Amino acid sequence: MRLVPFAAAALLALAAPALAQNGTAPRQPTISVVGTGEAELKPNFARVFVTVATQADTVAQAAGANRTATERVLARIESLGIKKDDIQTSNFQVFQTPQQVGPDGKETKVPRFSANHQLRITTRDLDSVGRLAGEILASGDMTFQSVTFGLDRQEEGGDRARETAVRDARRQAEVYATAAGVTLGRLVEIRDGTAQPFEPQPEMRMQMALAKGAESAPIVPPATIRYTASVQMVWEIAPRP
Repeated sequence: MRLVPFAAAALLALAAPALAQNGTAPRQPTISVVGTGEAELKPNFARVFVTVATQADTVAQAAGANRTATERVLARIESLGIKKDDIQTSNFQVFQTPQQVGPDGKETKVPRFSANHQLRITTRDLDSVGRLAGEILASGDMTFQSVTFGLDRQEEGGDRARETAVRDARRQAEVYATAAGVTLGRLVEIRDGTAQPFEPQPEMRMQMALAKGAESAPIVPPATIRYTASVQMVWEIAPRP
């Protein structure tokens, strides 16, 4: 019974030099923080989305009617001062018209097929977006869907937000180090956190209808667009001298 503890002690004595020789050096203490940053820049363009919708009893008829209606829409939009290159198709689809039921519970007869042509209109005259939307709402050929605002160089806002996030991370690390009585050493790690270099404003949808001939819709462009970013940074720390 007494041989067991003696043998265990001998094994530990033999293993100790090996641990000292093969073991890794003690890990340098570190401090890890997450910094966040924001940047706000003024938008320089707006995108207005409209839909041209037509119905017919055949696919060919629905598509043909939509093409004719779209040509009228394009002419109307260009007459408002929008360049042809700034009007693009964002989506086009032809589908079977869903069944419709009237108040009496009976099925209402509708054309068998519907064609929807969604156009994206880009304008840099932000002050005229409301007037443009009003013209669209007053038209019988197209339906106003939404409007978004953006910047040509989206990465600029994201980069500014990242720079702010790095400064915030260092500020936090210095506060922690001072409070803990240590000093910041070498920066050993940088990780992009939940970076969102571009955060667009929510779409502004018009839940309204304007009377024919209305001149403007109540759309106010945002003063700025917000960009956000976060970063995780790790520094070595050491006792104060």
